[in-house]
Amino acid sequence: MKQFFWRTLPSGGQARVFPFHISMEGMEKVILCRDEKDYDAMVKIICVAARRCDTIVIIYAVVSNHSHIAVLARSQADADRYGQEVKKMYSMWFSRRYGERSVMRHTDVKVLWLDSDWYIRNALAYIPRNALDNGCSVSNYKWSSYRAMFLGGVSLNPGLRKVSDLRKREREQIMHTGDDLRDVPWLIDENGELDPGSFCDVSFLEQAFNNDPAFFLKTVGGQNAAELHQKLVDLPRKMQTDAEFLLSVNDVCQRWFQRSLQDLSIEKKARIIPYLWRTMRTTVPQLARTFGLERDLIASFLGKVGF
Repeated sequence: MKQFFWRTLPSGGQARVFPFHISMEGMEKVILCRDEKDYDAMVKIICVAARRCDTIVIIYAVVSNHSHIAVLARSQADADRYGQEVKKMYSMWFSRRYGERSVMRHTDVKVLWLDSDWYIRNALAYIPRNALDNGCSVSNYKWSSYRAMFLGGVSLNPGLRKVSDLRKREREQIMHTGDDLRDVPWLIDENGELDPGSFCDVSFLEQAFNNDPAFFLKTVGGQNAAELHQKLVDLPRKMQTDAEFLLSVNDVCQRWFQRSLQDLSIEKKARIIPYLWRTMRTTVPQLARTFGLERDLIASFLGKVGF
């Protein structure tokens, strides 16, 4: 498995990046996108936030009560920052439009490193599959970037315009931001909606599936949706019992080191504990019980004082 990839960031610099899955869900499945203006705003926020955070969007899907994004970021911290930026920007949109602030305050954002080929491929296939939640087919869903995939870099959408060619006020109205967008490569259609192929790293997804759309669609069709939802969405959010948590930890240990937890050295445990802390809902005492280490040592691995 390739652990990292080299990409050109939105800022123009070359960097070593890692793939992450980001999910954003409203409190008690509240509707976050109520009409097409909301969907359009969310897609543009996904795009603008990536530029602000120097992060690359691979693929996204926005449905009424949640959204999924796969990104390439330099670190877990950068991916976390991007997820929070999307939430903050959409919260501002939602508050201005509806005057409802508490809803977005409780919207949950979770970021999971896709640390194996299995996770990468299944996350990239699972994301557009969420179109089914809105009663649409994967291939025809408007608010997913799947429609930009496997086209050889040529958009099927005629009459595209460059965002950079718009007048300042027009850019602000259409893109919902005052950011300076004079140098972006993004394109919009006749309705002012973003063309996903102009800002998503289409080639990364295509290469993950050997540039074979049939392979991609076979993966989509063969997925256990409940299993993927549990691994990508529920697992990072829900506090697990010690027995469940141990199984999850052993799964990560096998992916990272091809060994069970009991066979890990203290150095490898020190590497894996911060990752578990960031990506799963756990506690210092639970980590101490699971790893068979003192709480003070667990806290030192996490850089925590007075836990």
